[in-house]
Amino acid sequence: MSVAHVDDEEAAEVGNVEKALPSGDFYTGQWCDGCPHGNGKYLWTDGCMYVGEWFKGKTTGKGKFCWPSGATYEGEFKHGFMDGKGTYTGFSGETYKGTWVMNLKQGEGTISFVNGDYYEGEWRRGFQEGYGRYHWKNGNQYIGQWKKGLINGNGTMIWSNGNRYDGFWEDGFPKGNGTYKWPDGSFFVGIWSKDGKDQNGTYYPSDSPTEKFDWDPQQVFLEDLKDCKICGGEKVSIWPSEKMPNWFAISKEKDGKQRRRSDGSLSGFSMSSDFNGGSVSFGSEGISRHGDGSVGRLHLEDSVARGSSLQLKKPPTRRQGQTISRGHKNFELMLNLQLGIRHSVGRPGPALSLDLKTSAFDPREKFWTRFPPEGSKHTPPHPSSEFKWKDYCPLVFRTLRKLFNIDAADYMLSICGDDALRELSSPGKSGSFFYLTNDDKYMIKTMKKAEVKVLIRMLPAYYNHVRSFKDTLVTKFFGLHCVKLTGSTQKKVRFVVMGNLFCTDTAIHRRFDLKGSFQGRTTAKPEAEIDSTTTLKDLDLNYIFRLQKLWFKEFCSQVDRDCDFLENERIMDYSLLIGLHFREVSTPHTSGVSSPTGNGDCENGEAPRLSEDSNDQLVINSTRQSPVSLGINMAARAEKTVRKNDCQVVGEPTGVMYDVILFFGIIDILQDYDISKKLEHAYKSMQYDPTSISAVDPKLYSKRFRDFIFKVFVEDT
Repeated sequence: MSVAHVDDEEAAEVGNVEKALPSGDFYTGQWCDGCPHGNGKYLWTDGCMYVGEWFKGKTTGKGKFCWPSGATYEGEFKHGFMDGKGTYTGFSGETYKGTWVMNLKQGEGTISFVNGDYYEGEWRRGFQEGYGRYHWKNGNQYIGQWKKGLINGNGTMIWSNGNRYDGFWEDGFPKGNGTYKWPDGSFFVGIWSKDGKDQNGTYYPSDSPTEKFDWDPQQVFLEDLKDCKICGGEKVSIWPSEKMPNWFAISKEKDGKQRRRSDGSLSGFSMSSDFNGGSVSFGSEGISRHGDGSVGRLHLEDSVARGSSLQLKKPPTRRQGQTISRGHKNFELMLNLQLGIRHSVGRPGPALSLDLKTSAFDPREKFWTRFPPEGSKHTPPHPSSEFKWKDYCPLVFRTLRKLFNIDAADYMLSICGDDALRELSSPGKSGSFFYLTNDDKYMIKTMKKAEVKVLIRMLPAYYNHVRSFKDTLVTKFFGLHCVKLTGSTQKKVRFVVMGNLFCTDTAIHRRFDLKGSFQGRTTAKPEAEIDSTTTLKDLDLNYIFRLQKLWFKEFCSQVDRDCDFLENERIMDYSLLIGLHFREVSTPHTSGVSSPTGNGDCENGEAPRLSEDSNDQLVINSTRQSPVSLGINMAARAEKTVRKNDCQVVGEPTGVMYDVILFFGIIDILQDYDISKKLEHAYKSMQYDPTSISAVDPKLYSKRFRDFIFKVFVEDT
């Protein structure tokens, strides 16, 4: 057994060691190549402790993690996550025993709550979902389907007094066809709804002399279900994966000495990140600066060099787009847009039902409203010129917002609040302009008349698709409108409000727009000008993405469903937009590769560099426990690839891995295979390989898109 401090030059690198870390943490156990490998015990200064198996510095295998509160997890780990079979016992005594995937309950499991309730059944993403049984301490029990932690689907509720309900449920309440039975044999059959107006049915008495003709079915909602609350359980204060040290940074710290770069400047910048991206600090001696005072580019090896106690405050980040202030050519259009949306969303309407009538999708279902500057009975006075406002299919989009859980007040505040919109620097290839709300939640795109027609035509199928598949990757649409300016121009501006895929505090370091076609699918910018806001294309892609087994299966299924929908609607030219966040800045052990955010290879042996913007963004990761869903905030591994020739669809894996967070979705879904695209296909087919161009028949486009995406995304083995 050797005993050493981590910055001792003679510290043992192989075998059993005891190591005191600069942070005050302590490790004892097997060690190899500068990090724990094998069996070991790690003690954190805050009282957390892990005892078990390690693999290359990450908790992997069987082990036990203890929190200072008294909570424990004993079971399987993978890459620092609670992953596999394991038992979590909370500080209150609550116990879950079952399977986990990346810190979330997933698969079969049983939980005993501190109040005496227990649940046994299926889990998904940390919630009861699938088939399960919940037993209350008072003797009531439910057996049936669940979704996102709520009773949802077909199931049976049995009360301790012998009464029972068999039928369908939605969000914890009976909804749809169902039967309520009493122990004496009498029963009520009908359509159930929390809103008594929509409920109807028939009561069938038994041979018992006890009559129940005065029984009101609403009693089930008002009384019977009062004692059937689902226990939420306790929250985990911090996940074991968030406690993983950055062993690379620790191994670089030697005797507290500063290293000097080739230009003679001090390397005091430090990134001491945990597994989920952690805190970043500046050394007290500062960092390299240009003569004008701006922060210079840092070598990647220096960006993880040494720690400091001085915590970095979140730097001001450069935001995409130009703020539309007074004097901007589109300032008045922005005011019109905000006034119109405030009028549309704030207007009272009937109670919403997810079951829409066919008439709601009628293309003629649109309403014009006049906005004079002095105001009117229905509109407020405003400083802009007179304009007219049109809502397309307002009931459908209002229902879509409800379906996507968009709060009307928050929606109005984001778009119509005091903060101005931001216009992206240049219009897209289609000629459309894009605007972002100040909170980045929503993107507003101007549209051609043909695109509006396509969206209205496919709206019924789109509504049914997003309603059936809550994890769909296709763009979420929240509103379709038109502003008609008065005066000599009589100009009409049509636009759609969409969800912004990259609405996150997690820094997006790289963006890729992938179609599966290759003709012209590369970024024209020189590498020196590529930054975190540059959207790279198919031929620029130099990674494959490895997803956990369950995520990968779900991803493949959803891509197939979405592509089938788009193919049936004769849509083509769509793409998968991917945002990539690198969780740790670390230099791979394999030589000859660039930094995580680079695109080329470093053949000269120099440390690869990050751009100034990328360095700033690597600092920021404040969404450590943000919600995770398909395409949103997904942890994965990105493996570096290298193309040996231009004919390769996807480059060859190099074995160099990065822990990443992925954001992705299918965008640009409003281009149908019209006459212009058919002519484009015919023209380009005479010049290039017909299979390599973007404009192809929707069926061929769908197949080619899937084939390519399923090569880029693979299962992590």
